[in-house]
Amino acid sequence: MRFNGLTAGARVILRTAFASLMVGASWGVAGSFPPSETIFPATTRAWLSIPDIRGLEERFDRTSYGQLVADPAMKAFVEGFREQISKNGKQRLAKLGLTLEDLGKVPGGEVAAAAIEATPGVLSTVMVVDTTGHEAEAKELVDRIAQRLLERKATKVAVAGAPPQLTVYQLPPDADARGDAPARDRRVAFALAPAALVVGDDAVQVGQAFAVLAQGRQDNLATNPSFTTALARCGKEIPAAAAPIRWFVDPLGFAKAYQAGNPPREKRKGPDYVAILGRQGFDAVKGIGGVVAFDHAGHSLRHHTLVHAPALPGREPFGPERFDLAARMLRFPDAEGIAPPAWAPRELAGWTALQWDMQTAFASVETLFDDVVGEKGTFDDVVASLKEDPDGPQIDLQKDMVACLGKRMVLLSHHVEPIGTDSERLVIAIEATDPQRVAATVAKTMAADSDMQKIQIGGHEVWELIDRSMAIPTIEVETPGGAVPHADRHEGDDDSAHRRRQRLREKEEKLLPHSAVTVAHGHLLIASHRDILERVLATPGGADALASAADYKATAAELARLFPGKAALRSFGREDETIKPTYELLRRGSMPKSKSVFGQLLNGILSDGKPGTVREQKIDGSTLPEFETVRRYFGTTCLGMESTAEGWYIAGAALPRGDRTPEVARSPEAPAGR
Repeated sequence: MRFNGLTAGARVILRTAFASLMVGASWGVAGSFPPSETIFPATTRAWLSIPDIRGLEERFDRTSYGQLVADPAMKAFVEGFREQISKNGKQRLAKLGLTLEDLGKVPGGEVAAAAIEATPGVLSTVMVVDTTGHEAEAKELVDRIAQRLLERKATKVAVAGAPPQLTVYQLPPDADARGDAPARDRRVAFALAPAALVVGDDAVQVGQAFAVLAQGRQDNLATNPSFTTALARCGKEIPAAAAPIRWFVDPLGFAKAYQAGNPPREKRKGPDYVAILGRQGFDAVKGIGGVVAFDHAGHSLRHHTLVHAPALPGREPFGPERFDLAARMLRFPDAEGIAPPAWAPRELAGWTALQWDMQTAFASVETLFDDVVGEKGTFDDVVASLKEDPDGPQIDLQKDMVACLGKRMVLLSHHVEPIGTDSERLVIAIEATDPQRVAATVAKTMAADSDMQKIQIGGHEVWELIDRSMAIPTIEVETPGGAVPHADRHEGDDDSAHRRRQRLREKEEKLLPHSAVTVAHGHLLIASHRDILERVLATPGGADALASAADYKATAAELARLFPGKAALRSFGREDETIKPTYELLRRGSMPKSKSVFGQLLNGILSDGKPGTVREQKIDGSTLPEFETVRRYFGTTCLGMESTAEGWYIAGAALPRGDRTPEVARSPEAPAGR
């Protein structure tokens, strides 16, 4: 089944998966109203625009992603996924009386949506749709919206001074709202012009947008300096003819307003990270915006983004004091010659290298650490205990470790076969300017930890976390007079401090339960598992190195065109090798049990927060075909970042697979827990 030049499933996936990448620019595309950035107010916190939806659909269809969703082998999954997303979309769009299917039938030009904070702490959603050539369908849609709202027991209300085209419905109270959540007037408003539809959950904002459809407004989004800076920088990289998606968000402003308007159903203890980021100077990031295009310049996907974070007034644009407090850690100096090291194995799924001023970051983290913990001086206490505690490693963290590190971090990723919940592998490598001192510091630290054991790998001293998952349970005997103090507690420790350390250690062990650490190749190497570290330590370079692979060389050439000079970050990835572990876990319904870093983060976000529970998988992947059936649709990706006086400019691309031959994995199948 097809409509508007795109399969129904592809349309859904395009809107949900790729629109969530968020993109932007400022073109005067002909339509029934001026560009939407001149219609939405300056208080817009998030904005998404598709100026040429027909062209976007055609380009998407030509990419490997479009071919993937059109593959007969994917039909069952695409149709099932469409139903799931449609149901979820109806839940999200129901307050506007809309469905995803509706939005696919009426656009004749730009489709744009905005989250507007007209009232402090309250976000309103407004959509404008160019319905040129689809006026009859738009009229039918308006009738359907009204009927759906009436079925939800909404009542039509009159608004004084409103234009006759504006229709407003009052919704009944939200039965699912939290009892102590602030009550909000739940309304849906829509207005139909000869060639435009405006719909939203705030009658005033819908009315204002409708009133300025012909000429725009003066206090508009386009007057936001961050918006104009980001969209001007990224817009020139992708022309309007490429039918790009455009986007912009005020990250902290949006987060604060969303948090205020959507309190959790259950009050949760713990730090308020949105408030903490604001207090710690991260409001220096004024806005993020960019553009995304499909099938452009030989790329399946192309994206450009600017994080707008200019230096505070009177500060050096690239100096360590560019921002205040913990935000000073956001210092990523550009460098030349960023490429995979000789010891990065050829078969890796991905490689990323980032330039980061770690000395400044360490000097800036104190206030953030204390703010998260909720007690001033905690960071200093931790650092002091590492140096002074007679039972600890007795190291000066600043002098013995941080001062001995360089400015480059490397991330290597891969997986082992057969695919399971613990298949993904990571290595974090941090440049060491004084490897011997770093190695000595690591040895002292690990030797003081009873959960770490020293082993030898290829002549290197490696410290591995002892796997206690199969350990014999200990018997706890209740003694008269109270509990026996834990061995790692000291006289004078308060219960809260002890519990805090215990929780921190449990989180570390859960995130990397089989970690191994060493110093080699001039880097501090932290691996998720011993087997990936063994592979890294055994790679001699040359033909065995990632840098010699043909697909890396082709992708690196594209990245060099995007960033011909210095850069702060460069990245390479093989889509098939990156996606395969998640794909297979989805097929088996095992994604909630994933032990990968990504899987654990996803589970933390989507779970109910109750300890010991496993969340229900949100996507039914049981109808996905064998991965080898669809592997050919996945190519390679590249990403780069450059530090600028305005913030950070990011660009990347996805290249079609072409004739790329899959790299043969050279590491053995890993035993469980290795």
